[in-house]
Amino acid sequence: MNKIEFSNKVVQETGALTSYARYFTHDSENASDLVQDTLLKAFSYYTKFREGTNLQAWLYTILKNTFINYYRRKVKTNSLIVKSDTLSSSDLYMSSLHNQAEGRFVMKDIEYALSKLSEEYYYPFTMYYEGYKYHEIAEQFQIPIGTVKTRIHMARQQLKKRLKPYAKAADRKV
Repeated sequence: MNKIEFSNKVVQETGALTSYARYFTHDSENASDLVQDTLLKAFSYYTKFREGTNLQAWLYTILKNTFINYYRRKVKTNSLIVKSDTLSSSDLYMSSLHNQAEGRFVMKDIEYALSKLSEEYYYPFTMYYEGYKYHEIAEQFQIPIGTVKTRIHMARQQLKKRLKPYAKAADRKV
């Protein structure tokens, strides 16, 4: 199946995806955002779709996992953020120590380290990071779960090596 045929079939599923997304979000705007994220991931991983398999089920799985990841991230963020009306001077001092420029440098280094991973490590690692389960990744690539775990482990090891300066800097701050 070429990209145009794939795109046409995915667009045909948009209505069903939106209904399914409303089931999770209970809000039409959030459902629309969820469908948009799902379509973006589907087009990004177009080459991973196996012709002859159920496209709708594949898209539903992406949508469900995207929602779960968003929900987990939201819960984690809400538990880490202290919500108060007053800020102490120590809070202001700590927030001034870290700025967006530093974050951009870190993100560029992380993106560079990820780009140096071979495809066999990159795709399983990024899918796992996005919230896919081992068995879903194994099904996607049609490889054993043990191989998926090994590839994710190897990707982590390579990333740790390439990002070692950040670990040393974190140790000095503590």
